[in-house]
Amino acid sequence: MTLIGATQGAPPAGDLIKDTTDASFIADVVEASKTTPVIVDFWATWCGPCRQLGPALEKAVLAAKGAVKLVKVDIDKNPGYAGQLRVQSIPAVFAFVDGRPVDGFMGALPDSQVKAFVDRLAKDGGGSPIDALLDMARESLELGDPGGAAQAYAQALQMEPQNAKAIGGLARLYQQSGDLERAAEVLEMAPPDAKDPDIDAVRAALALAAEAPSETAEFEARLAADPDDHAARLELAKALAGAGQLMEAADQLLESIRRDRAWNEEAARKQLLTIFEAAGPMSDVAKQGRRKLSAILFS
Repeated sequence: MTLIGATQGAPPAGDLIKDTTDASFIADVVEASKTTPVIVDFWATWCGPCRQLGPALEKAVLAAKGAVKLVKVDIDKNPGYAGQLRVQSIPAVFAFVDGRPVDGFMGALPDSQVKAFVDRLAKDGGGSPIDALLDMARESLELGDPGGAAQAYAQALQMEPQNAKAIGGLARLYQQSGDLERAAEVLEMAPPDAKDPDIDAVRAALALAAEAPSETAEFEARLAADPDDHAARLELAKALAGAGQLMEAADQLLESIRRDRAWNEEAARKQLLTIFEAAGPMSDVAKQGRRKLSAILFS
């Protein structure tokens, strides 16, 4: 595989990227990682995704300018350490720090995630593998890649099946895609005392969906005849929320609060808070809704 040209100011590529064998693995990886983090790329010549991942790894390692090294292992010629590390599919990537594996992933990732993986290792020496995967998921979401985030969450849950952040993140992705059944299945993995904003948000969204009427025409007709029919407006808001139209549902509830905030023991306000929780505290639904609610309550 052709190496990408060295970045200005970095050590020569031959010092940062090399092939190794089972015979030299201890020296090139285990011992070397006691001074500089080492990324190990298990690959094979017949592996298409390996050819995709390899150049991205090399580019990111060279850009790190010596803060991390890359060692490549052809598993057809050197199956020993791949077997010891239980490599079941390739490409498989492991990060070694202080003589032991601390992080890794399997499969070809987008270049942005590969760079983030290398940069994180170069910055802090690897850290917790779970935290690294959660960071990777967050970065994927910021880049508009929910599939990459789902993969990172799933890998985190393989390592720690009751990790609240991974459970909440994966359930949130399913909920936002409209797959409430899968979202509920993921939530069942959470321990009873799990604390995570995404878990709370998905639970709220599932509760909204469970109580949502399937049709809105009846309630819309009742409101057209009597805008002060708060029961109809509440049911309309539930139907809208169950269909994922949280902003529209919030507006209906805010209108009900504006007309009679104390109706039915503040039922509209309580439903509105559930919608804010389902949308997430930093969502536009919650931010705009809270501003409008404050304007109504303090007018």
